[in-house]
Amino acid sequence: MGPAAPLLLFLLTWSGPLQGQQHHLVEYMERRLAALEERLAQCQDQSSRHAAELRDFKNKMLPLLEVAEKEREALRTEADTISGRVDRLEREVDYLETQNPALPCVETDEKVTGGPGAKGKGRRNEKYDMVTDCGYTISQVRSMKILKRFGGPAGLWTKDPLGPTEKIYVLDGTQNDTAFVFPRLRDFTLAMAARKASRVRVPFPWVGTGQLVYGGFLYYARRPPGGPGGGGELENTLQLIKFHLANKTVVDSSVFPAERLIPPYGLTVDTYIDLAADEEGLWAVYATREDDRHLCLAKLDPQTLDTEQQWDTPCPRENAEAAFVICGTLYVVYNTRPASRARIQCSFDASGTLTPERAALSYFPRRYGAHASLRYNPRERQLYAWDDGYQIVYKLEMRKKEEEV
Repeated sequence: MGPAAPLLLFLLTWSGPLQGQQHHLVEYMERRLAALEERLAQCQDQSSRHAAELRDFKNKMLPLLEVAEKEREALRTEADTISGRVDRLEREVDYLETQNPALPCVETDEKVTGGPGAKGKGRRNEKYDMVTDCGYTISQVRSMKILKRFGGPAGLWTKDPLGPTEKIYVLDGTQNDTAFVFPRLRDFTLAMAARKASRVRVPFPWVGTGQLVYGGFLYYARRPPGGPGGGGELENTLQLIKFHLANKTVVDSSVFPAERLIPPYGLTVDTYIDLAADEEGLWAVYATREDDRHLCLAKLDPQTLDTEQQWDTPCPRENAEAAFVICGTLYVVYNTRPASRARIQCSFDASGTLTPERAALSYFPRRYGAHASLRYNPRERQLYAWDDGYQIVYKLEMRKKEEEV
């Protein structure tokens, strides 16, 4: 027997068990394949059944969808018809408002020049001498753009008519001490606008919504302890603050020379003095108990806060909500409660140029809200309004004061 005989004998001995294992493995694989085929057949049956159910459901839904589409078209047609009727009704209301406007409240020459009924001496109720050639008045409030909703129902937002053209100043609330400053309008309109703003804190909280940004300064009214509405010795005083926005310091302050102050606007009771700026400079709108039915107007020196002139206007306090000044003319905005369409119903020209016959009584665009503040920008000829937390821009159409309405 050769040398390979032992190896051959070993292979012959183990070939039997290996063949048995291979046979069991093949049987196992066949069983697994059969189980998979059975599951695939079940899945196919279920898919066929689901497809049939889906076809039945589709056949049932198609008629319902057709009915719903017809009803939707009918509702759309009805809504368009109603919208057309509302538009016609609004046009008719606008026509009636135009044909039957409220009586204008433009001061007569007699009172402007200090004739009978004039109060005070010296520079009270004297005709104002214009320092610029501005001779425009409002023809109409042309358009409206809602920019954002920021803050509470009362506040103020504005630009500095003498400062950088892009900066936006926002003063939220009627008793606060922190102003938001945005680099540009785009930053203010962002969803997370407050993150883009720098904050300026004033040493004394302001009162109301009569603040003004003018020439790099924040002018605002401060209620001293015991000031208007607080009782005490200072019940009849209101302090004006001139705050430097860049240096964050109080530059000047002055006690406003009017006694027994009351809110000038019957619908904005938190404001005791409303500061305004136009082409002529700095103005103040206020009211006192001496004549609790009408507004007063004062011309201020922006450098010293001194009161240069004062006027008793014929514009009533009742239902007034805000005011602004353009080219030396005070325009008072009126509304109702609950709020309806705001309107410029009274104007007072301190120079006496605008006569009652030439005064336009303008309605604001169709929006039923309440203005907590209005700020005129003479550089842009726009109004910046705060309406129940919404920040709105109104574009104004102007004409010469001498032109007929």
